[in-house]
Amino acid sequence: MLYDKDIREPLFEFLEESYGKIRILEEQVMGQSRADIVMVVPDALYGIEIKSDADTYVRLERQVKDYDRYYDYNIVVVGTSHANHIREHVPDWWGIITVEKEGEKTDFYLMREPKENPEMNWNHKIEILWRPELAHIQELNKMYAYKQKSKQFVADKIVETVPLEILAKQLSEELFERDYTKIWETIQAFRKENGQKPRRRRRRRRSKRI
Repeated sequence: MLYDKDIREPLFEFLEESYGKIRILEEQVMGQSRADIVMVVPDALYGIEIKSDADTYVRLERQVKDYDRYYDYNIVVVGTSHANHIREHVPDWWGIITVEKEGEKTDFYLMREPKENPEMNWNHKIEILWRPELAHIQELNKMYAYKQKSKQFVADKIVETVPLEILAKQLSEELFERDYTKIWETIQAFRKENGQKPRRRRRRRRSKRI
């Protein structure tokens, strides 16, 4: 039986081989759920849900709705115990990868290629960016700063203003360049500069650059 912890590291290697330049972000908040993995490619985000042999489908219906609001493409990675029935639990545009252990090797098989997600909402997708990252996109596109407005206001204004094919690349580039060792200080400095109260530090989400 394969558990989540057995799947992740070999999966990252498989994704790098399949997609080339990527960055992996783990445990990202999306609505009422968390994405197990967000894979950043140069012009898109992939949401990836892992259902190991030890998992059930109890929460999957709600998770699917959240993934579909946030990401350009979605993939479910399943242990062999789920392989026969996973198609019944995810939309047709979701990719499916199966995983099994062969001796000391973990093998992945692409059962179905992901298709572009027709339900992705840019106003949700852009929530993955932090305020200083949004400010950099505003600067790149010569937008008014809206320094006293909320993060949500700024994010929505960016979506209204920047052509989405350009924004897709800029958003991915911000995530490729995100430095988790410095971002807290950057956020605090941004808030101080704009007369906002400092925030309490939250536990850092794991990130893997490939």
